[in-house]
Amino acid sequence: MNPGSEYTVTTFSSNKEDSAIKRADYKTEPPAAGQRSATIPDELAGKRVDQALAILFPDYSRSRLQQWIRDGHVTIDGSPCTGKSRVHGGETVLVYVQAQADELAFRPENIALDLIYEDQSILVVDKPAGLVVHPGSGNWSGTMLNALLQHAPANAMLPRAGIVHRLDKDTSGLLVVAKTLTAHTDLVRQMQARTVTREYAAIVHGVIGADGTVDAPLGRHPRDRKRMAIVATGKAATTHYTVVESGAGWTLLKCRLETGRTHQIRVHLSSIGHALIGDPVYKSGPVSGGLAQAARAFGRQALHAQHLQIRHPESGETMQWDSPLPDDLAELLDRLRNG
Repeated sequence: MNPGSEYTVTTFSSNKEDSAIKRADYKTEPPAAGQRSATIPDELAGKRVDQALAILFPDYSRSRLQQWIRDGHVTIDGSPCTGKSRVHGGETVLVYVQAQADELAFRPENIALDLIYEDQSILVVDKPAGLVVHPGSGNWSGTMLNALLQHAPANAMLPRAGIVHRLDKDTSGLLVVAKTLTAHTDLVRQMQARTVTREYAAIVHGVIGADGTVDAPLGRHPRDRKRMAIVATGKAATTHYTVVESGAGWTLLKCRLETGRTHQIRVHLSSIGHALIGDPVYKSGPVSGGLAQAARAFGRQALHAQHLQIRHPESGETMQWDSPLPDDLAELLDRLRNG
């Protein structure tokens, strides 16, 4: 229902025994934005206010209406009501409609995006650390998806607004986003076929002397469902790492993913005793001295998606992009090099 239009609401009339219910149509007043108003019909006299509202405003669930009553978002003749309030007929009820968190999730928001490439089919974002990619529990707004809908409103018609892969909130770097359904389908197939190249810069605790591969299945942690872990029943996951540079108690790696499981690099590197510097969740042992101080000061996992290569979903051309280390990671590396 839109403000300024005429509303037809179906209500019910009953006797004291609530039997012989028959339908009657009543018209509510067009409300201001974010409000719903109606006059309580005499037939609803004696009902609790939430029961009356459920009849007058069938678009909203009873539990949602009850919550609005508890939160003071419902008034009768200008005064807040309670869950025990009953209506008498003839009163004016005003409901201040509150958006649910998941209703905010797919709304456009004016959030800056660092776009390093865009055409009619795809765009590539260099995501900063701290930006959530997709709305979810605890982060229903202020996400990259909300920013995408502001920049490319047509993406609202695509699955996940065109997002085909993700980065953790505190991981920075490159993401490709589809702008058409054809591009989305093709990019998803490339991900499934493992033909997309994704490389990350990772700074870890400890000195790694040689290149290697971690091939271990990942799934939800058996006791902490917010964490991932190596579990026998998990999904196949493979991470290749190459030593780029090392110093006193640290190593800079280039990691290449064959698969893209949640927290994959973080869990795999921690499992071999070389957790990412700054990772608050996956740690591989105590650290002391200057390295511990640098890790505490950094404040996020030292991980950056630095290279992305795909086959363009329309032209078939191989395309690739590189992202330099963000300032915070570059500064961390300087501190580590200088002891």
